[in-house]
Amino acid sequence: MAARREQTESMVAESNSTPRPADAEAVPGDHPTGVGALVRLALVLIDRAGRIAQWSRAAEELFGHRAEVAHDRPASGLLPAVEPLAAPGQTAGSAVRRRCDALDTLAALTADGRPWAGQLAVIDREEHLRDVLWWAWPLPDPFGGLLALAADARPLRTAGPRLALGERLLPFAATPPARGGFHRLGAALTPPGRLRAGLLSADRLAGLLPAGSAARRALLLDVLDQAGLPALRLDPATVLPVLPADPQTAAAHAAAGLGRRYPTAQQRAARVGPPPQPEQSAPPARTVRGRTPGPLPAQRETAERSAAAQPSGAVGAPAGVPPTTPAPTTPTTTTPPPTAPSPTGGGAAIEPAAAEPPANGRPPRRSDQTPTGAEGAPSGRLSPFLTNGQAGEQLALLNEVGGKVGTTLDLGFTAHELCQVLVPRVADFACVDLVDGLISDSELPAARPDDDTMLRRVALVYNETGGAWDHVLSEGSLVSMPRRTPPGMALQLNQPVLVPVISADVAVDYAIALGGARLAQVVSGRSMLVVPLSARGTVLGILKLLRLPDRAPFDESDAATLKELAVRAALSLDNARLHRAEARVATTLQRSMIPTRPPQIPGVQIAHRYLPGDPKAEVGGDWFDAIQLPGSRVALVVGDVMGHGLHSAAAMGRFRTAMQTLAALDLPPGQLLRHLDNLAHKLGDDHLATCLYAVYDPINRTCELASAGHVPPVLVHPDGSGELLEIPAGAPIGVGGVPFVAKTIDVSDGSMLVLCTDGLVEVRGGDIGAGLAALCGNLIDPRQSPEQACDVVLKRLHSDDRKDDVALLVARFDGVAPSEVATWDLRVDHREVRRARSLVREQLAGWHLEALSDITELLVSELVTNAVRVARDRVRLQLIRVDKLLVEVSDDNHNLPSLEPAEQLGETGRGLTLVTKLAERWGTARKAVGKVVWFELPLPHA
Repeated sequence: MAARREQTESMVAESNSTPRPADAEAVPGDHPTGVGALVRLALVLIDRAGRIAQWSRAAEELFGHRAEVAHDRPASGLLPAVEPLAAPGQTAGSAVRRRCDALDTLAALTADGRPWAGQLAVIDREEHLRDVLWWAWPLPDPFGGLLALAADARPLRTAGPRLALGERLLPFAATPPARGGFHRLGAALTPPGRLRAGLLSADRLAGLLPAGSAARRALLLDVLDQAGLPALRLDPATVLPVLPADPQTAAAHAAAGLGRRYPTAQQRAARVGPPPQPEQSAPPARTVRGRTPGPLPAQRETAERSAAAQPSGAVGAPAGVPPTTPAPTTPTTTTPPPTAPSPTGGGAAIEPAAAEPPANGRPPRRSDQTPTGAEGAPSGRLSPFLTNGQAGEQLALLNEVGGKVGTTLDLGFTAHELCQVLVPRVADFACVDLVDGLISDSELPAARPDDDTMLRRVALVYNETGGAWDHVLSEGSLVSMPRRTPPGMALQLNQPVLVPVISADVAVDYAIALGGARLAQVVSGRSMLVVPLSARGTVLGILKLLRLPDRAPFDESDAATLKELAVRAALSLDNARLHRAEARVATTLQRSMIPTRPPQIPGVQIAHRYLPGDPKAEVGGDWFDAIQLPGSRVALVVGDVMGHGLHSAAAMGRFRTAMQTLAALDLPPGQLLRHLDNLAHKLGDDHLATCLYAVYDPINRTCELASAGHVPPVLVHPDGSGELLEIPAGAPIGVGGVPFVAKTIDVSDGSMLVLCTDGLVEVRGGDIGAGLAALCGNLIDPRQSPEQACDVVLKRLHSDDRKDDVALLVARFDGVAPSEVATWDLRVDHREVRRARSLVREQLAGWHLEALSDITELLVSELVTNAVRVARDRVRLQLIRVDKLLVEVSDDNHNLPSLEPAEQLGETGRGLTLVTKLAERWGTARKAVGKVVWFELPLPHA
């Protein structure tokens, strides 16, 4: 094993299998040699504004969100993630799994300007947890933003990566190690400069990058090369560079040639001319024109006699189509006489299996070789699994479907149950492809399925002993079904389509419909049946079945029985879809009300956790919040609406929105709770909630708190001792008639404030004091980060048997150094504008921020001018330097300024327009007396 590992490393390190002259320069883009891992990579590009600029097809398949939905929307909140964090002495597998946002987490991990590679579990659109390997690069100027690549970790760790060896990048399968398989496989980065050294192919990697000019792509590729390109770490000693693999490339090339290989009826008539008239002794030619099929007729005897008289030209069409009903909108195929060559038909046209032997070498069975009895019925051949004479087995199958399909309300599991019932009993291959719009959209599509309708493969089951199926598209893949294919015909006509035997000349077409052009040799000679899944007047998708040549092909009796089976299964699938839509509404409501990422506020570090009482519902009445206030202050909120379920979650959403609105008015904590209590009375008597509201001032190092019947907070001092703060309890919000009294305390830098709901500290059958006592003990080490403190608290106090929701918020108070704050009181005099510019210039020079002097002086001049114009007694200017430059101008006039359209502005009133254009962020807020206008500027890079 060690020798093979060293050999692999040496092959990766080689720049070329042909010795390069010593004085020759490495050219980027030279075909590499050695070993690389072929991985299906999803690309996500986030622009400077935090919006998604590109969402690749592979990202659609991996995460479930369509590109048109993800494009140009805020990246934050799109991909919920679950990050396992191991507490001290705890393994990662048993660690508390906390909710976060994947793209926000990637932005935080790359905030220092360095790339990151690793694993982060993501919850996709179907609410399934996916282990995903990530590679993320922060993009410098002139690009900006974040570039992320992702790969599904499960198939890589289950079967191992496919390897590319040599200049032609031939794929090989990796052999798992003797112990443990590929469970240690992880994401890594190559050493910088691999492309410049000619060790990797620039062309293959460039095809994955965002669209743009060749020069821009080359520049971006050089940036990634200097930071490190994606790689897989198989074990601590083996790292393979990653090459993007696209399994649909071959299928796309094959599909592009279908129009030329399979011309339409008009093209064939123009090319070949009208077919010759048959002789008197020959059977007359039959023209079969498809239409929307009706009931399935019994025409086996006629079909067999016709097939026996004609050596080629059998036609596949929707099962049960009468041969004389015209429909000019569907594909038309004409069967020529025996003396004429058999042209290749378009759409679902097939030829008898005797045209050429199947891929597995077994002789196919033909209907003209089947002996018939006295009444013309088949008697000497292997009869199909389902026939008119086996009604008992048909009923048994339908009964089994009723008992085994739809046992849960999970859409994917129900589709798997359907496929597992059919394989290998009825077919050797079964897959369920559902319309992607039905899965992603809350409303049913108004239009019928067409050639552009995208289907998502939700279930796939096959007989592993029956042949090679490894090239079939995996679950979650997006496929399109044109009308010329049997699946597309079944989807658009909402009728089963039967192809008794797939001939070699149309195998490519059917292979593409099954998921890959490389299946052409495998599917040749097999039998296909496609049944639509329709429920409540809506076509949900299709069920595709395939039989190997060693079994009797599908017939119309099979199609009739499986059509009835599909109707029953479709109802179960639709019920699962409706249930998931309802659950998604509740989950979306909850997630929209609970922040996923702590805000970045100077002087304080914040972490939070939320654990619903019912993990399946993820809906409750607990909430928490952190709201930035003027003067770098922060408001910390924890509340608990009485009750559980969706009703409590809706009430919680109202309280949280009201709390944010009242906090924006900068009211004292006691007054704010009084206004919230008045609002609860207007909403109804059933809106009762406990709440704790605290305002931390990092400059004065004080914290003002008020409680409405909530669990008291715990203050952990820098020495590690915990103190249960004695705050006037008040009454819950909604009771009324009880005053809310605030209390102000001094806090030291390095102390922590722990706020929680009663679900964390209340023990069933015990006193809440026991949980508070444990929280006040030496449970939290002040040297820990708030994230670590949250994990320790949940591990020690929370148990899975608790049925109440838990909200936990931990804030570490670091304060803002006095040297980083400058405050001046200005007179209400226009001459103070010049003084304000001078004060700003001197202060920025003392902070070595001369690069920001011009723009800051301009904006301060505009805001002070506005403040002096409306103020009655005083104006205050304050500068705060933290991770950014924060400038605030406050006055005693409570009227907030408004931004006017540019065309309505005269010589005055352009101050806010300049602030909007030049500042990174800005805003206005009311204070207890007056208002404040603020803006932020990023600090220049060192």
